[in-house]
Amino acid sequence: MANVAFIGLGNMGGPMAANLVKAGHKVTAFDLVAASRDQAKSDGAAIAESGVAAVKGADVVITMLPAGKHVLGVWNEVLPAMSKGALIIDCSTIDVESAKQAHALAAKHGMASVDAPVSGGTGGAKGATLTFMCGGEAQAFAAAQPMLANMGKKIVHCGAGGAGQAAKICNNMILGISMIAVGEAFVLAEKLGLSHQALFDVASTSSGQCWSLTTYCPVPGPVPTSPANNDYKPGFASNLMVKDLTLAQDAANAAGAVTPLGKHAQELYKTFDASGHGGVDFSGIIQHVRSLAGK
Repeated sequence: MANVAFIGLGNMGGPMAANLVKAGHKVTAFDLVAASRDQAKSDGAAIAESGVAAVKGADVVITMLPAGKHVLGVWNEVLPAMSKGALIIDCSTIDVESAKQAHALAAKHGMASVDAPVSGGTGGAKGATLTFMCGGEAQAFAAAQPMLANMGKKIVHCGAGGAGQAAKICNNMILGISMIAVGEAFVLAEKLGLSHQALFDVASTSSGQCWSLTTYCPVPGPVPTSPANNDYKPGFASNLMVKDLTLAQDAANAAGAVTPLGKHAQELYKTFDASGHGGVDFSGIIQHVRSLAGK
Protein backbone atom coordinates (compact mmCIF):
# COMPACT_ATOMS: atom_id res chain seq x y z
CA MET A 1 0.00 0.00 0.00
CA ALA A 2 1.16 3.55 -0.73
CA ASN A 3 1.67 6.71 1.28
CA VAL A 4 -0.77 9.20 -0.29
CA ALA A 5 -1.11 12.94 0.24
CA PHE A 6 -4.55 14.33 -0.62
CA ILE A 7 -5.03 18.12 -0.83
CA GLY A 8 -8.58 19.42 -1.30
CA LEU A 9 -11.26 17.68 0.73
CA GLY A 10 -14.48 19.20 -0.58
CA ASN A 11 -17.64 17.46 -1.76
CA MET A 12 -15.61 15.38 -4.23
CA GLY A 13 -12.16 15.22 -2.67
CA GLY A 14 -13.34 14.17 0.77
CA PRO A 15 -15.10 10.97 -0.36
CA MET A 16 -12.28 10.19 -2.77
CA ALA A 17 -9.72 10.38 0.04
CA ALA A 18 -11.98 8.21 2.19
CA ASN A 19 -12.02 5.54 -0.52
CA LEU A 20 -8.23 5.51 -0.57
CA VAL A 21 -8.26 4.89 3.18
CA LYS A 22 -10.75 2.05 2.67
CA ALA A 23 -8.41 0.57 0.07
CA GLY A 24 -5.69 0.35 2.72
CA HIS A 25 -3.50 3.28 1.76
CA LYS A 26 -1.97 5.57 4.37
CA VAL A 27 -3.58 8.92 3.56
CA THR A 28 -2.32 12.25 4.88
CA ALA A 29 -4.76 15.01 3.99
CA PHE A 30 -5.07 18.78 4.07
CA ASP A 31 -7.76 21.35 3.36
CA LEU A 32 -8.16 25.00 4.34
CA VAL A 33 -11.65 24.28 5.73
CA ALA A 34 -11.68 22.91 9.27
CA ALA A 35 -14.92 20.95 8.80
CA SER A 36 -13.44 19.16 5.78
CA ARG A 37 -10.33 18.27 7.76
CA ASP A 38 -12.49 16.95 10.61
CA GLN A 39 -14.51 14.76 8.23
CA ALA A 40 -11.36 13.35 6.66
CA LYS A 41 -9.98 12.57 10.10
CA SER A 42 -13.16 10.70 11.00
CA ASP A 43 -12.81 8.79 7.71
CA GLY A 44 -9.39 7.57 8.81
CA ALA A 45 -6.97 10.02 7.20
CA ALA A 46 -4.12 11.68 9.08
CA ILE A 47 -4.40 15.48 8.96
CA ALA A 48 -1.39 17.64 8.11
CA GLU A 49 -0.94 21.25 9.16
CA SER A 50 -0.33 22.34 5.56
CA GLY A 51 -0.11 21.07 2.01
CA VAL A 52 3.67 21.07 2.20
CA ALA A 53 3.58 18.98 5.38
CA ALA A 54 1.11 16.56 3.78
CA VAL A 55 3.35 15.69 0.83
CA LYS A 56 6.52 14.90 2.77
CA GLY A 57 7.29 11.21 2.34
CA ALA A 58 4.31 10.63 0.03
CA ASP A 59 4.57 8.24 -2.90
CA VAL A 60 1.57 9.83 -4.58
CA VAL A 61 0.17 13.37 -4.21
CA ILE A 62 -3.42 14.06 -5.32
CA THR A 63 -5.00 17.51 -5.59
CA MET A 64 -8.70 18.29 -5.98
CA LEU A 65 -9.13 22.07 -6.10
CA PRO A 66 -11.56 24.68 -7.48
CA ALA A 67 -9.65 26.29 -10.35
CA GLY A 68 -6.40 26.47 -12.27
CA LYS A 69 -4.95 29.25 -10.15
CA HIS A 70 -5.43 27.11 -7.03
CA VAL A 71 -3.78 24.09 -8.64
CA LEU A 72 -0.79 26.09 -9.82
CA GLY A 73 -0.48 27.78 -6.42
CA VAL A 74 -0.52 24.48 -4.53
CA TRP A 75 1.79 22.70 -6.98
CA ASN A 76 4.30 25.55 -6.73
CA GLU A 77 4.29 25.09 -2.96
CA VAL A 78 4.39 21.31 -2.68
CA LEU A 79 6.57 20.15 -5.59
CA PRO A 80 9.85 21.26 -3.94
CA ALA A 81 8.87 19.30 -0.79
CA MET A 82 7.96 16.06 -2.58
CA SER A 83 10.13 12.96 -2.45
CA LYS A 84 12.23 12.12 -5.49
CA GLY A 85 10.33 9.80 -7.81
CA ALA A 86 6.89 10.65 -6.40
CA LEU A 87 3.86 11.02 -8.67
CA ILE A 88 1.51 14.01 -8.61
CA ILE A 89 -2.06 13.75 -9.90
CA ASP A 90 -4.55 16.59 -10.28
CA CYS A 91 -8.21 15.55 -10.28
CA SER A 92 -9.59 19.10 -10.43
CA THR A 93 -11.51 20.41 -13.43
CA ILE A 94 -9.48 23.35 -14.72
CA ASP A 95 -8.57 25.07 -17.97
CA VAL A 96 -6.32 23.22 -20.37
CA GLU A 97 -3.59 25.86 -20.32
CA SER A 98 -3.27 25.72 -16.51
CA ALA A 99 -3.09 21.93 -16.71
CA LYS A 100 -0.22 22.17 -19.20
CA GLN A 101 1.54 24.68 -16.94
CA ALA A 102 1.13 22.28 -14.00
CA HIS A 103 2.75 19.48 -16.01
CA ALA A 104 5.63 21.82 -16.89
CA LEU A 105 6.09 22.64 -13.21
CA ALA A 106 6.23 18.96 -12.32
CA ALA A 107 8.75 18.25 -15.07
CA LYS A 108 10.90 21.13 -13.83
CA HIS A 109 11.07 19.41 -10.44
CA GLY A 110 11.63 15.96 -11.95
CA MET A 111 8.21 14.61 -10.97
CA ALA A 112 5.83 12.50 -13.05
CA SER A 113 2.40 14.09 -13.40
CA VAL A 114 -1.11 13.33 -14.60
CA ASP A 115 -4.16 15.53 -15.08
CA ALA A 116 -7.12 13.32 -14.22
CA PRO A 117 -10.43 15.21 -13.97
CA VAL A 118 -13.45 13.14 -13.05
CA SER A 119 -17.03 12.53 -14.08
CA GLY A 120 -19.68 10.99 -11.87
CA GLY A 121 -20.60 13.65 -9.32
CA THR A 122 -20.72 13.25 -5.57
CA GLY A 123 -22.47 9.89 -5.89
CA GLY A 124 -19.59 8.56 -7.96
CA ALA A 125 -17.07 10.00 -5.52
CA LYS A 126 -18.75 8.28 -2.58
CA GLY A 127 -19.33 5.00 -4.39
CA ALA A 128 -15.88 4.86 -6.04
CA THR A 129 -17.51 4.70 -9.47
CA LEU A 130 -15.94 7.79 -11.03
CA THR A 131 -14.64 8.01 -14.58
CA PHE A 132 -11.14 9.48 -14.81
CA MET A 133 -10.03 11.25 -18.00
CA CYS A 134 -6.24 11.35 -17.93
CA GLY A 135 -3.54 13.36 -19.65
CA GLY A 136 0.19 12.81 -19.30
CA GLU A 137 3.05 10.61 -20.42
CA ALA A 138 2.31 6.91 -20.76
CA GLN A 139 4.63 5.97 -17.91
CA ALA A 140 2.98 8.47 -15.54
CA PHE A 141 -0.47 7.23 -16.52
CA ALA A 142 0.57 3.62 -15.88
CA ALA A 143 1.78 4.61 -12.43
CA ALA A 144 -1.42 6.53 -11.66
CA GLN A 145 -3.87 3.92 -12.91
CA PRO A 146 -3.79 1.55 -9.88
CA MET A 147 -4.33 4.47 -7.48
CA LEU A 148 -7.21 5.89 -9.52
CA ALA A 149 -8.81 2.43 -9.63
CA ASN A 150 -9.45 2.75 -5.88
CA MET A 151 -11.70 5.74 -6.58
CA GLY A 152 -13.32 4.96 -9.92
CA LYS A 153 -14.54 2.32 -12.35
CA LYS A 154 -13.26 3.65 -15.69
CA ILE A 155 -9.85 5.19 -16.31
CA VAL A 156 -9.04 6.48 -19.79
CA HIS A 157 -5.70 7.76 -21.07
CA CYS A 158 -6.71 10.60 -23.38
CA GLY A 159 -3.27 11.72 -24.49
CA ALA A 160 -0.49 14.10 -23.50
CA GLY A 161 -0.57 16.59 -20.64
CA GLY A 162 -3.83 18.58 -20.64
CA ALA A 163 -5.74 16.01 -22.69
CA GLY A 164 -7.71 14.86 -19.65
CA GLN A 165 -8.99 18.39 -19.13
CA ALA A 166 -9.82 18.71 -22.82
CA ALA A 167 -11.88 15.50 -22.67
CA LYS A 168 -13.64 16.64 -19.50
CA ILE A 169 -14.81 19.99 -20.86
CA CYS A 170 -15.95 18.42 -24.15
CA ASN A 171 -17.87 15.74 -22.23
CA ASN A 172 -19.54 18.26 -19.94
CA MET A 173 -20.49 20.50 -22.82
CA ILE A 174 -22.38 17.51 -24.24
CA LEU A 175 -23.93 16.95 -20.82
CA GLY A 176 -25.07 20.55 -20.38
CA ILE A 177 -26.59 20.70 -23.86
CA SER A 178 -28.30 17.33 -23.57
CA MET A 179 -29.85 18.13 -20.18
CA ILE A 180 -31.39 21.30 -21.60
CA ALA A 181 -32.72 19.31 -24.58
CA VAL A 182 -34.27 16.68 -22.30
CA GLY A 183 -35.79 19.40 -20.12
CA GLU A 184 -37.27 21.14 -23.15
CA ALA A 185 -38.78 17.86 -24.36
CA PHE A 186 -40.48 17.21 -21.02
CA VAL A 187 -41.82 20.77 -20.85
CA LEU A 188 -43.21 20.44 -24.38
CA ALA A 189 -44.73 17.09 -23.41
CA GLU A 190 -46.44 18.75 -20.43
CA LYS A 191 -47.94 21.39 -22.72
CA LEU A 192 -49.15 18.68 -25.09
CA GLY A 193 -50.78 16.65 -22.32
CA LEU A 194 -48.29 13.79 -22.50
CA SER A 195 -47.30 12.22 -19.17
CA HIS A 196 -43.72 12.18 -17.97
CA GLN A 197 -43.76 8.41 -17.83
CA ALA A 198 -45.07 8.04 -21.37
CA LEU A 199 -42.34 10.26 -22.80
CA PHE A 200 -39.70 8.46 -20.75
CA ASP A 201 -40.90 5.02 -21.85
CA VAL A 202 -40.69 6.05 -25.49
CA ALA A 203 -37.53 8.18 -25.52
CA SER A 204 -35.51 5.94 -23.21
CA THR A 205 -35.73 3.10 -25.73
CA SER A 206 -35.71 5.22 -28.90
CA SER A 207 -33.40 7.62 -30.69
CA GLY A 208 -33.80 10.25 -27.96
CA GLN A 209 -32.04 8.03 -25.42
CA CYS A 210 -29.16 9.68 -23.53
CA TRP A 211 -27.61 9.72 -20.06
CA SER A 212 -29.45 12.93 -19.12
CA LEU A 213 -32.71 11.07 -19.69
CA THR A 214 -32.11 7.50 -18.55
CA THR A 215 -29.84 8.10 -15.53
CA TYR A 216 -30.53 11.70 -14.49
CA CYS A 217 -34.10 12.27 -15.68
CA PRO A 218 -35.02 15.88 -14.76
CA VAL A 219 -38.61 15.10 -13.71
CA PRO A 220 -39.67 13.06 -10.65
CA GLY A 221 -40.80 9.49 -11.12
CA PRO A 222 -39.25 7.67 -14.06
CA VAL A 223 -35.73 7.38 -12.53
CA PRO A 224 -36.14 7.13 -8.73
CA THR A 225 -32.46 7.89 -8.01
CA SER A 226 -32.34 11.14 -9.99
CA PRO A 227 -32.11 14.47 -8.07
CA ALA A 228 -35.55 15.42 -9.38
CA ASN A 229 -36.95 13.07 -6.73
CA ASN A 230 -35.04 14.89 -3.98
CA ASP A 231 -35.98 18.52 -4.70
CA TYR A 232 -32.98 18.81 -7.06
CA LYS A 233 -30.41 18.48 -4.32
CA PRO A 234 -27.04 18.13 -6.10
CA GLY A 235 -25.36 15.78 -7.43
CA PHE A 236 -23.66 18.24 -9.64
CA ALA A 237 -24.62 21.81 -8.92
CA SER A 238 -25.65 24.27 -11.60
CA ASN A 239 -22.86 26.68 -10.70
CA LEU A 240 -20.36 23.92 -11.46
CA MET A 241 -22.01 23.40 -14.83
CA VAL A 242 -21.57 27.13 -15.47
CA LYS A 243 -17.88 26.72 -14.63
CA ASP A 244 -17.42 23.79 -17.02
CA LEU A 245 -19.38 25.37 -19.86
CA THR A 246 -17.31 28.54 -19.44
CA LEU A 247 -14.11 26.49 -19.59
CA ALA A 248 -15.44 24.93 -22.79
CA GLN A 249 -16.16 28.33 -24.31
CA ASP A 250 -12.74 29.64 -23.31
CA ALA A 251 -11.12 26.59 -24.89
CA ALA A 252 -13.23 26.95 -28.04
CA ASN A 253 -12.26 30.60 -28.40
CA ALA A 254 -8.57 29.80 -27.89
CA ALA A 255 -8.68 26.93 -30.38
CA GLY A 256 -10.74 28.74 -33.02
CA ALA A 257 -13.69 26.35 -32.68
CA VAL A 258 -17.33 27.43 -32.99
CA THR A 259 -19.77 25.81 -30.54
CA PRO A 260 -23.10 27.67 -30.79
CA LEU A 261 -25.10 25.15 -28.73
CA GLY A 262 -22.38 25.10 -26.08
CA LYS A 263 -22.46 28.90 -25.93
CA HIS A 264 -26.25 28.98 -25.63
CA ALA A 265 -26.16 26.32 -22.91
CA GLN A 266 -23.64 28.43 -21.01
CA GLU A 267 -25.95 31.47 -21.28
CA LEU A 268 -28.98 29.53 -20.02
CA TYR A 269 -27.10 28.08 -17.05
CA LYS A 270 -25.59 31.49 -16.22
CA THR A 271 -29.09 32.98 -16.11
CA PHE A 272 -30.32 30.10 -13.93
CA ASP A 273 -27.35 30.57 -11.62
CA ALA A 274 -27.80 34.36 -11.45
CA SER A 275 -31.44 33.91 -10.42
CA GLY A 276 -30.31 32.21 -7.22
CA HIS A 277 -30.24 28.58 -8.34
CA GLY A 278 -26.51 27.98 -8.45
CA GLY A 279 -26.73 25.41 -5.65
CA VAL A 280 -29.53 23.47 -7.36
CA ASP A 281 -28.62 20.31 -9.27
CA PHE A 282 -27.94 21.07 -12.92
CA SER A 283 -30.93 18.94 -13.93
CA GLY A 284 -33.04 21.65 -12.29
CA ILE A 285 -32.51 23.69 -15.46
CA ILE A 286 -35.94 22.32 -16.42
CA GLN A 287 -37.35 24.84 -13.94
CA HIS A 288 -35.79 27.64 -15.96
CA VAL A 289 -37.10 26.14 -19.19
CA ARG A 290 -40.63 26.15 -17.72
CA SER A 291 -40.24 29.76 -16.62
CA LEU A 292 -39.39 30.88 -20.17
CA ALA A 293 -42.96 30.11 -21.29
CA GLY A 294 -44.24 32.76 -18.91
CA LYS A 295 -42.03 35.50 -20.30
